[in-house]
Amino acid sequence: MDVSRIAMVMATIQQRIAGRSLTVGARLPSVRSLAKTLAVSVSTVVEAYARLAAEGVIQSRPGSGFYVAAHTAPLALSEVGPKLDRAVDPFWVSRQSLEANDSALKPGCGWLPPSWLPEDAIRRSLRTLSRADSFSLSEYGTPLGLPALRQLIARRLAERGVEAAPDQIMLTESGTQAIDLLCRFLLEPGDTVLLDDPCYFNFQALLRAHRARLISVPYTPHGPDTTALAAVLAEHKPRLYITNSGIHNPTGATLSPVVAHRVLKLADQHGLTIVEDDIFADFEDSPAPRLAAFDGLDRVIQIGSFSKTLSAASRCGFVAAKPDWIEGLTDLKIATSFGGGRLNAELALNVLSDSSYRKHLEGLRRKLARARHDVGRKLRALGIEPWIEPQAGMFLWCKLPDGLDAADVSRTALAHNVVLAPGNAFSLAQSASSQLRFNVSQSDDDRIFAVLQTAAMLRTW
Repeated sequence: MDVSRIAMVMATIQQRIAGRSLTVGARLPSVRSLAKTLAVSVSTVVEAYARLAAEGVIQSRPGSGFYVAAHTAPLALSEVGPKLDRAVDPFWVSRQSLEANDSALKPGCGWLPPSWLPEDAIRRSLRTLSRADSFSLSEYGTPLGLPALRQLIARRLAERGVEAAPDQIMLTESGTQAIDLLCRFLLEPGDTVLLDDPCYFNFQALLRAHRARLISVPYTPHGPDTTALAAVLAEHKPRLYITNSGIHNPTGATLSPVVAHRVLKLADQHGLTIVEDDIFADFEDSPAPRLAAFDGLDRVIQIGSFSKTLSAASRCGFVAAKPDWIEGLTDLKIATSFGGGRLNAELALNVLSDSSYRKHLEGLRRKLARARHDVGRKLRALGIEPWIEPQAGMFLWCKLPDGLDAADVSRTALAHNVVLAPGNAFSLAQSASSQLRFNVSQSDDDRIFAVLQTAAMLRTW
């Protein structure tokens, strides 16, 4: 079918609607009459009408024809760009990063550039899926999720010391959905939840959606401050603690064995359940201590996903927990999303099983190590100091020179099409006004550092 002729027919109808010769509710010419008028085939008009209907421009009335649909409000160009005046809250970085246009530089975002992902393996997997049987292409997944992928995840968890049988693993649409299900399963509105300070900003946003009461504990280069943790647990008696331990977001820190043991001892004393978010595991050269490994999935639930190392466009995550909790979570998953995303799970399985994946990860870790070094050097030249030298991962948690506010710097950078991640978006206590999180994989453009230098010149003393 001639795509250009279809586009011409669509443009003709859209122009008539825009010019008001076809108004809301007006009946469109019949397929045959329009085909004759435009000197195209009937099938071309049928396809053009079908595409316009799919876009909501027109609507079909069986037995009557096609009619102009209600007009949507026109999109103003001023609404396309990021909103500079939005409050710097836990949604700030997400909204700016996701809404930014393709030309924007995004050192504040939390994902790798497309060229750093295993595109060839993904394309091979997509070709394989295109030849799959109809069951794989059209049916719901089982409640727990694709058995072969759960078996593979169980083996990968064992490499980090976490013992979980495949039936202790439930697939989810993403790491975020995994936490959402756990919140639905474990929390009631008003329950207290403990977070690190700083922590991944979407933990705050998601927990507030569940009407939880949030408290925080300071995070150190070796894990949560256990003295402060003991005091917080005694005073507030939180129901849940959500944290990263493999590679902490945003600081890049890793949990020490000593701190891990202290955390688990305190959790046992105070009846605390811990959700350990381990989505950056594949960035590590050697595994850091895992709370789930020391605990044996008794008080600790581990979650993960593949959006950071495979593709954010194909979401697939998982929950690993003790069997009776998996049983309840499975019922909840059916109630909220019915069957799982089978295609995404098949895609993840194919790529993770591809012989090139481990080689890809080795190369990715080397690239990230070089990027951490190079970006850190450029930031220091501007007086922006990394908090620690992370052992792995994509993040540098940095302190701005005295007199600079990260929110002000971020708004200035946004006006130059650069999306930064200001510290207070990560801080429940709002104690990180001089901090910025940099994604080193997205920070290789010299324009970023020029904008940072410009912002530094605007500081007030």
